[in-house]
Amino acid sequence: MRHGEALSNRERFVSCWPEKIYNPLTDKGKKEVEKLISELKKKKIDLIFSSDLLRTKQTAQMLSMALMLKINFDKRLREIGTGIFNGKAEEDWNNFYETNAERFTKRPQGGENYRDIRKRISSFIKEIDKNHKNKNILIVSHGCVLFSLQAFVKNLSEKEETKQRKNLILKTGTFKKLWTYRE
Repeated sequence: MRHGEALSNRERFVSCWPEKIYNPLTDKGKKEVEKLISELKKKKIDLIFSSDLLRTKQTAQMLSMALMLKINFDKRLREIGTGIFNGKAEEDWNNFYETNAERFTKRPQGGENYRDIRKRISSFIKEIDKNHKNKNILIVSHGCVLFSLQAFVKNLSEKEETKQRKNLILKTGTFKKLWTYRE
């Protein structure tokens, strides 16, 4: 699940770790999460894992209370590190790349690229697969991380991930079932 709309989504700035700008859920974001609660209750979720950034914490806390489940925070679920663009306009970060393919190889100073995200998200997925077989797990994270997670699960190449990027991005306050356990 992607967190509900946050201030950064509404005001179009990038926000990663460390959080330089107070970036809570907006009222719209809280309503997005509230709308999903009854649907998520039907999913019989066993565990919640979440990024530890404010907007995902707030989303996960709302879900935790409704589903009566503890939250497991994991730094590997944090938004892509945007380095020198953290807290700056989303447009500035996007303009750093000439092509979407460059996002896999080029890093802003102090930041990450999509390969870095895939590496940390694949580590996370392999670990929870190993430790939580046959569990229904809700992952609360961020746009870039969740499309990389989907691409990893679907075994997409970087080229395929780039082509399917628009289909892989989850809107704020939405979720998608990824897969059932596989060997």
